[in-house]
Amino acid sequence: MKVMKFGGTSVGKPERMHEVAKLITKDEESKIVVLSALSGTTNALVEISQSLASGDRSSAKQQIEALEAHYRDFIGQLLSTGAALDKAGATLSEHFEFLTIILKISFSEALNKDILAQGELLSTKLFSIYLQEQNINHVLLPALDFMTIDGYDEPQIGTIKVKLSQLLQKHKEVPVFITQGYISRNARGEVDNLKRGGSDYSASLIAAAVNASVCEIWTDIDGMHNNDPRVVSKTVAIEQMSFEEAAELAYFGAKILHPASIWPAQYFNVPVRLLNTMQPGAPGTLIAEKSNSVGVKAVAAKDGITAIKIKSSRMLLAYGFLRKVFEVFEKYRTSIDMITTSEVAVSVTIDNDVHLPEITKELEVFGSVEVDTNQTIVSIVGNEITQTEEVMQKLFESISGIPVRMVSYGGSKHNISLLIPRSYKEETLQMLNRGLFGL
Repeated sequence: MKVMKFGGTSVGKPERMHEVAKLITKDEESKIVVLSALSGTTNALVEISQSLASGDRSSAKQQIEALEAHYRDFIGQLLSTGAALDKAGATLSEHFEFLTIILKISFSEALNKDILAQGELLSTKLFSIYLQEQNINHVLLPALDFMTIDGYDEPQIGTIKVKLSQLLQKHKEVPVFITQGYISRNARGEVDNLKRGGSDYSASLIAAAVNASVCEIWTDIDGMHNNDPRVVSKTVAIEQMSFEEAAELAYFGAKILHPASIWPAQYFNVPVRLLNTMQPGAPGTLIAEKSNSVGVKAVAAKDGITAIKIKSSRMLLAYGFLRKVFEVFEKYRTSIDMITTSEVAVSVTIDNDVHLPEITKELEVFGSVEVDTNQTIVSIVGNEITQTEEVMQKLFESISGIPVRMVSYGGSKHNISLLIPRSYKEETLQMLNRGLFGL
């Protein structure tokens, strides 16, 4: 059995859904198909929720009506038979009646989660109706029946495995299963979502739970590229990389994958293949246990970084100093990306500044604190690059003139990271593309 995940752009238009149906029936291997919401839907639902939260029910009503009109038009192009159109119309009426009813209900975070879940519920139900119209044998498996998270928003892989196995056992002869990405139930049994990684995370968890032969992530780009194609004009898709390399790239800015979506497949050693719905013949990128080569594979950039320097000649070398510093970040559940130390100072970077004022205040107990916002981490990723001769030389020759604030080297044998001002990001990525890849 394999898992195939299709993102919002892959199902965002009726003709794209038609193509997805062809892709999932190309071979005879049984499969679980994970769908995101139609492109634009989640953003629309977020706007509806925000309007309700602010008490602007008039705007929320208009937004709901506009979204329903879009879906009515969508099913008219997706389906061709009267029976299928009637069934899809009834499905839309059910979901948009719910959205209309909530206009009269007091807003809450639990209601917000219910609103956000409507996108995936709609996309899977409509796709299922289309498959039924095409006489494609399948079963719709509600993710809310097996996808669960605990009180810390972490997925319960053991529970997911048991519940999913029980559901699949009821339909042993069915070749195709359709389910929702992103949504789940929390520890209280309420509708919730996976937050980090969304539908990719769902696909990876499902692949791990069923010990899939492969987890295919279908998007609108032909695999992981060696650089950011939005910034650099000449990029190439990477043929193969290890889980470690992919995780480094995902964490440090490669948008095609969220870092959380890697670990379930990696932990259970399920290969992941990144493919392009628009160019299904392209080989894409294979992510497996081992890399196929040594050397630099790709460059990624992560924006929105804040650098914090704690300077204290009196306390820095004292026993337990670093532990006390880290405890401040742990207290506010704020992770650290990079860290460097000198004789009198320690510098760290964070990508979440929600608790920055509180963190800064508590760190001032240990010495003077300097904060630099609007920074970018540029990461150079590849198999054993810290042990590869001349990589550092080529790296710094490539970015001559760029003001580098911090360097992280040696923490991982697959990653060298630089902290630079955000204003130098585009120039740095282009210079690295020329210097490291000759492109």
